[in-house]
Amino acid sequence: MPLVYVVEDDEDINDLLVYNLKKEGFNVKSFLNSLEALNIIKRENPDVILLDIMLPDMDGLEFCKTVKSDPEMEDIPIIMITAKSTEIDKIVGLELGADDYITKPFSIREVIARIRAILRRSKRKEKPNIFRYKGLIINPENFQITVDGKNVSLTAKEFKLLMFLINSDGKILSRERILSELWKDDLEVYDRTVDVHIKKLRDKLGRYGTCIQTVRGLGYKWNTE
Repeated sequence: MPLVYVVEDDEDINDLLVYNLKKEGFNVKSFLNSLEALNIIKRENPDVILLDIMLPDMDGLEFCKTVKSDPEMEDIPIIMITAKSTEIDKIVGLELGADDYITKPFSIREVIARIRAILRRSKRKEKPNIFRYKGLIINPENFQITVDGKNVSLTAKEFKLLMFLINSDGKILSRERILSELWKDDLEVYDRTVDVHIKKLRDKLGRYGTCIQTVRGLGYKWNTE
């Protein structure tokens, strides 16, 4: 289910949006202030954000600017929801990177239609090779990996090992299989070579290192459950 963040300080409007979005099958997280939402969004990217402009701590325009200026969050669609309806307000929001704009009072059907339209466009633009799991983002095309917003440097062998585990769909990979796949051109390698690389990889992945599970007597597998 698509994850929608509702960032709206009016509790009645917030509750109304959350209720109807859940009714339509969306996964929803709601926030009454922007700073709380901003802290969480860095660890868990939503599929779309419904964002009020008039917020008590950081206003919606500044929130939008912060999200859209961060390479790890810039692709998250933002729909502004506000009582401000003048043309200049809309222009400012859109120039800061907002993907759509809805003024109050609004129709719930319109909000849902706008969200679905945004999600369809985002799906078409989405890079299929990007791997995302919570705050772990991997781009195999440029060998870039970030862990909770921080860039992590892996050796070529570590990167290949990580992708081999992830792309194995939870299957157990024996040390022999890993050696034959990743060290096939090296004449002097041992089972311990795999263990050392796994340890280094776990350390660099931080809290996601636990996704690499040891299956005693068999090998290793990638598991996010």
